[in-house]
Amino acid sequence: MAPASFSIFIWILFHTIFIIGYVPSESMEPMLKKGSYLIAVRRYASLETGDVIVFRRNGELLIKRIAAVGGDTVDLGSLPYTPGWIIPKRDKEVVTVPDGCFFVLGDNTENSLDSRYWEEMFVKEADVVAKMWE
Repeated sequence: MAPASFSIFIWILFHTIFIIGYVPSESMEPMLKKGSYLIAVRRYASLETGDVIVFRRNGELLIKRIAAVGGDTVDLGSLPYTPGWIIPKRDKEVVTVPDGCFFVLGDNTENSLDSRYWEEMFVKEADVVAKMWE
């Protein structure tokens, strides 16, 4: 394969199948260290509780773990929260994740801005860009 063809092949591969992501914070430690890189796949069969996903939120790409999927209930009162961080007021303490959505958390719960703190707490499946290749 000629060098130019190989470069085009790699470009296509990383724009259609894989994504290389950068971890900018400690929110996924100890699994993903701040400053590390990861490879995620853009094509996947399904997403389940425990999967690590890359998704779009407010124009940024974020990395979090799926804690609950559509139809699951989440008891917000039983989750750990970081003192001093603003928690939105909620009508209910137990919520059901809508179909086609996910409730996500960072592995480092003391240093992760995630579903617990977002006004709109669910990530839509349409916003998921990739699933981490483990």
